[in-house]
Amino acid sequence: MEVSSVQKPPARTRRRMKISMAAMLLIVLAAGAWIWHVRGTTTANTKGAGAYQVVSAPVTQADVSVSLTANGTVSALQSVDVRPQISATVKVVHIKEGQFVRKGDRLFTLDARTEDANLSKAEAQVVKDRADLMNAERNLERERGLLKLEYVSQSEFDTAQNLADGLRGQLEIDLASLEASRVARSFDEIIAPIDGRTGVISVFPGSLVQPGSSTAIGAVLVSITQLDPINVSFTLPEQELANLQQAFAKGKVPVIAKLDTSDQKDLKGRLVFLDNAVDTASGTIRLKAEFPNADHRLWPGMFVNVELAPRKLDGALTVPAQAVQTGPERKFLYVIGADNKVASLPINVILIQDGIAVVEGIAPDSHVVVEGAQNLRPGSVVVEAGGIATDKKDGKSGGRAPSTTDTTGKAAAQPNSTDKQ
Repeated sequence: MEVSSVQKPPARTRRRMKISMAAMLLIVLAAGAWIWHVRGTTTANTKGAGAYQVVSAPVTQADVSVSLTANGTVSALQSVDVRPQISATVKVVHIKEGQFVRKGDRLFTLDARTEDANLSKAEAQVVKDRADLMNAERNLERERGLLKLEYVSQSEFDTAQNLADGLRGQLEIDLASLEASRVARSFDEIIAPIDGRTGVISVFPGSLVQPGSSTAIGAVLVSITQLDPINVSFTLPEQELANLQQAFAKGKVPVIAKLDTSDQKDLKGRLVFLDNAVDTASGTIRLKAEFPNADHRLWPGMFVNVELAPRKLDGALTVPAQAVQTGPERKFLYVIGADNKVASLPINVILIQDGIAVVEGIAPDSHVVVEGAQNLRPGSVVVEAGGIATDKKDGKSGGRAPSTTDTTGKAAAQPNSTDKQ
């Protein structure tokens, strides 16, 4: 009996079948991926149609210190030109240029031989006057006794009296001359009138010095400048005068000096002077601040930037300055509503300072558009950039915060330019 067997397809046919099945599987996968992509794109286009990507921020309420800045010039608290008060030659120079001296230190010694001679002459004249006066007073006493006994006339007694009175007056004159000679003798020792640093010394031993104006020969021996404490002079607009006066009347007004070098720390001082008149040409008021300067970081003639905060806005509403838009009539903000639609809200800008704007006319915790406002119109739908949705309930936003806060929850003071609108 014959048994029939099933013959397998040739190897080439089997390979073709495998290739066909793989190709069909790839086509099915590609079609599925395309359908998924089309559905996702359609959904995204449906949800985001007409929406603009923006960056938003909440309106915050905090106390804001109004910072005023100005360019200041460092000036010495005291500066003295040491001049001679008598004509003499310099005998000894006790100091060096650039030396720090204390009040009462000897600076120069002048040739005092002439003053010594005049002083000795005045002292001798006083001794003579006292001897003559004592003799005249003894004669007056004798004449008084003789007058009582009527041995001398009244006119003779009056003559003795006048002689004694004249010698007494002459003694007073010569005593004053003696004091003048002593004062003139003291001018030969020139001492420092203040604490400070010496400048250029214009004389040397043997130099002839004379009293007089600055054009006289050898009139200025050396200048002494006080460096600690030291002043910084600056000006501010007259519009700030009332606030400055109120702050100055309450007590110390802190002032900060900023140096141009980045490695130097800010210096802290206090306001000590407001001028008694406003400069009519510039409309500014002149002020001075005093700074401790033990390390001599401030030097007379330097230019520094000064900053002070004479007033504070309590409970001010702040937004990033970039959020403020300028319209044809006034400034406004794009406020994001609960339906993610924006509305144009006119506001009053009180202050712009360090990227923060203090505004009026908006409710706290509102959300405003900070970036992306150039294409918006009232009623435009917006979404937060980067896919971060804005949560109107808890006041959080994916945008940038409008200001930094300190540990008390108050807005940090902004230490740069002030721009009133």
